[in-house]
Amino acid sequence: MPLNYVNSVPLHIQLKQIIEQNILNGVYYQQIPSEREFIEEFNVSRSTVREAINLLVREGILEKRHGKGTFISLKPIDDWLGNLSSTSETIERMGMEPGAKLINSEFMQLNERLQILTGLEEAYHFKRLRFANHIPIGVEYHYYPLVIGNKISSFDLNHETLYDLLEKELGIKTFEAEQVIRSGLISTDDAKLLNVPASTSMLKTERKLLDINGEFVELEHAFYRADMYSFKINLSRKNN
Repeated sequence: MPLNYVNSVPLHIQLKQIIEQNILNGVYYQQIPSEREFIEEFNVSRSTVREAINLLVREGILEKRHGKGTFISLKPIDDWLGNLSSTSETIERMGMEPGAKLINSEFMQLNERLQILTGLEEAYHFKRLRFANHIPIGVEYHYYPLVIGNKISSFDLNHETLYDLLEKELGIKTFEAEQVIRSGLISTDDAKLLNVPASTSMLKTERKLLDINGEFVELEHAFYRADMYSFKINLSRKNN
């Protein structure tokens, strides 16, 4: 992808976006090209290359190693499959800063499939973009019974953890969840939010949360960047 020299977007920002996209697409693996290679490929100054790389270093995507070069440093977010935890808790366990941005909040009629999953005909829906160290890593869709959703909507969902709101503010004791994880593609709009091509394969999760009485609390559909998630589970072989 060439740089657009007449675009109002500064060249170092354009180059940063190209480098990040090449990392996500696997074009660059472990280590990125040298400054000289970038200068020759994109016909830009050394200062432009350094500005682009320094931005990615500050975002935690790259790290410089003295005398060796610049390496990719995306940290996979480990999520143990046997533990019921929020996205924020998972990110914090990895020593990264969680973040969220509310994209949409609305009352909605559910389609047939969602009605079967939730037992509801209508629900309160929230859509949030999730971050780790300010890097967008996923898009989450949450569906709640109207009473719960109305209460949640009064809080600032750009800063609050949904599980904390359920348990500490609303007094709902979450107990167990059914979760399915598979590969899937995202919509064009969601791809733009994550700054990835719409053809990127994502981790698609579906989680149904129940309270201690077995009552439905939440359904979550989410898409996460596969390059930033890894899953760990302990297994054992039992003798017959």
